[in-house]
Amino acid sequence: MLKGKVAVVTGGTRGIGYAIVKKYLENGAKVVLFGSREETVEKALASLKAENPGWVVEGAHPNLSNAGEMAKAIEDVKEKYGRLDILVNNAGVSDSTKIDNYGEGQFERIMDLNVNAIFHAVQPAVKIMKEQGGGCILNTSSMVSISGQPGGIAYPTSKFAVNGLTLSLARELGPSNIRVNAVAPGITKTDMVAALPDEMIQPLIKTIPLRRVGEPEDVANAFVFLASSMASYVTGEILSVDGAARA
Repeated sequence: MLKGKVAVVTGGTRGIGYAIVKKYLENGAKVVLFGSREETVEKALASLKAENPGWVVEGAHPNLSNAGEMAKAIEDVKEKYGRLDILVNNAGVSDSTKIDNYGEGQFERIMDLNVNAIFHAVQPAVKIMKEQGGGCILNTSSMVSISGQPGGIAYPTSKFAVNGLTLSLARELGPSNIRVNAVAPGITKTDMVAALPDEMIQPLIKTIPLRRVGEPEDVANAFVFLASSMASYVTGEILSVDGAARA
């Protein structure tokens, strides 16, 4: 579904991001994954290469909060592969801190990674996509961007912002043949969720009409669809992948 496409995936070393990278490679894309540290990037690349040595995948670890580093990292992809078809802004951090317990700068740090970093990736990517006649930008939102959550207000606030950015960019960039969408995962079996004891997981599952926690692959499938030609007339959408949790 993505044969010949060149993709950048931020936060691509584990969890949902790693699943997106793998699904893109399985569907014929060339992928550059961005991670926070060199060691996590190398570990992810080694795992992917062990699974299929023929996959075209490499990694980088720019500071997502640094506009200059991100512009260079995005430009490096274009210089090597000649184009950039898909940008997936998946990197982010969650939070559950109660309002009375927020430390100095904590709210700003979460907004910086979850919102500002997307802007730093989007701006240089849009320049390339306009020059080549189109592209696709995908952002990771969250179910809490729709329902909110009791605590950790920085996280849902940042994801509400991601939705606003997605909808507005879709309108601005549509005439340039650049589609912009977001995926809003529900409770997903990432490392953090998988480590929770069963007595915590079971009550969560009861709130989900499909009666199971999502797998990273469930979310990654949505990213494949939205990046493919099957979604060529889909832009400005926030696609929920949450089993109808809290719907």
